[in-house]
Amino acid sequence: MPQVFVAGGRVSTLRFTTDCEPGQTKLLGWEGRFEPLLVGGRSVVIVPFQDLDPDDRFMLLVTLKDGTSLPFTVTARAGYVDGQVNVFPDPEAPEAVLTALKEQHEENEALRAENHRQREEGISVDHAIAALLANDKVDLTPFTEGEKWVLRREEIEVEILIFVPKKTRRKVAETKAGVVFKVTNKDPSRPWALQEARLSTLTTQQSKPFALRETSPVIAPGETGRIAIVTDLATFDPARDGDKLALELFRDGGLRQAYVELIPANLLR
Repeated sequence: MPQVFVAGGRVSTLRFTTDCEPGQTKLLGWEGRFEPLLVGGRSVVIVPFQDLDPDDRFMLLVTLKDGTSLPFTVTARAGYVDGQVNVFPDPEAPEAVLTALKEQHEENEALRAENHRQREEGISVDHAIAALLANDKVDLTPFTEGEKWVLRREEIEVEILIFVPKKTRRKVAETKAGVVFKVTNKDPSRPWALQEARLSTLTTQQSKPFALRETSPVIAPGETGRIAIVTDLATFDPARDGDKLALELFRDGGLRQAYVELIPANLLR
């Protein structure tokens, strides 16, 4: 059966070519795990209360006005959520063919963009330094360890390490700084995956560029991974941006896991 990937508090919508039959559209075993299914017109809306475990499987049966029944499996996948899924029972219908061509074009464009990004990162000094920090090769970088602290929650422990330029190598990285998040997944069953990291000015919320590298895209239960971020503060202007930067780390599903305030003037002393 086709799979629909959902996440806690996130809306996933199935859109069909004809109207659905609300009385015959059911999500089995939804009680206590999902908001009541919303069925209206050509749409079916699914919202779980919390993230599902990767092994969770819920059967969704959608019945259309013409009597056609379409089964789906509602589940979860680390780092991925279906926002809207357009469903075409007849793959040869003109609308289905046009949608397939559009999706193929968008996929090709995304692949080109990804290839370009990887080429750029391959020659990026900041990404190279971030890779060394992620793999705990600090002695090969122009940094030395500064402050560090630990955030502890029931399901996760995050050790945060700040890296500043070595005095003997100021010319190499005089405007750069690094942060490493050492993430230990204490959840006994659910993998941990990074959704995104954000670096922005605290006063204006303006995004700032950075390089990111991680030891693994998914951290298994009981395992530890490292996420390294390197930024060049040369573009930071205290008169325009204020005196602080905010660095945030979000896991799959959108829950913020760590928050750090950085003061560039202190990092580059």
